[in-house]
Amino acid sequence: MPPFLRGLTLGLSLIVAIGPQNAFVLRQGLTRRYAWLAALTCSLADTALTTFGVLGVGALLARSPVLVLIGTLAGATFLLWYGWRSFRAARHPGTLQAEGQAAQTPGTILVTAAAFSLLNPHAILDTVVLIGGASAGLGRTGRTTFLLGTILASWLWFFGLALLAGRLALLMRSPRAWQVLDVLIGVVMWAIAVGLVRSALSGG
Repeated sequence: MPPFLRGLTLGLSLIVAIGPQNAFVLRQGLTRRYAWLAALTCSLADTALTTFGVLGVGALLARSPVLVLIGTLAGATFLLWYGWRSFRAARHPGTLQAEGQAAQTPGTILVTAAAFSLLNPHAILDTVVLIGGASAGLGRTGRTTFLLGTILASWLWFFGLALLAGRLALLMRSPRAWQVLDVLIGVVMWAIAVGLVRSALSGG
């Protein structure tokens, strides 16, 4: 799989999971209160974290073949676990709850969206550690295109969520929809993990 598509699919697979960022952007879209600002803030925050992960952590790991192997295998292991968790979640699907009073001012939107992104350990783990490690085995050009794919995933998802909030909210309130989504995420995660292992064993 080309680095750009690998980054895009990995980014989308990580970002569509139920989480505070998604619920917040969806809630703002449903109430039509600064939904675009919420999407922009979450996208910029994810871009910053992902860039640090790929060009910082990923580039650091890439300086040593041993670190590349460790980072790649660690990323593959995490993806296998993440995929297994998605398959398990499909047995007991959840829903994306977006009820509640939306924030009233642009300043509150900025602070809240930034906090959901930058103070969320799960988001930091995904963007900095996992995505950074997954890019370690790529060359400089490969890491750049991989990064562009992951960044595009964030922007497409958050702005799509804000734009289609009404329809997505109705869909994601269905446990069946999340069940199908969890299975798809699990398949993608395992497929990427296999690709990472093959890349590590073949030396790139």
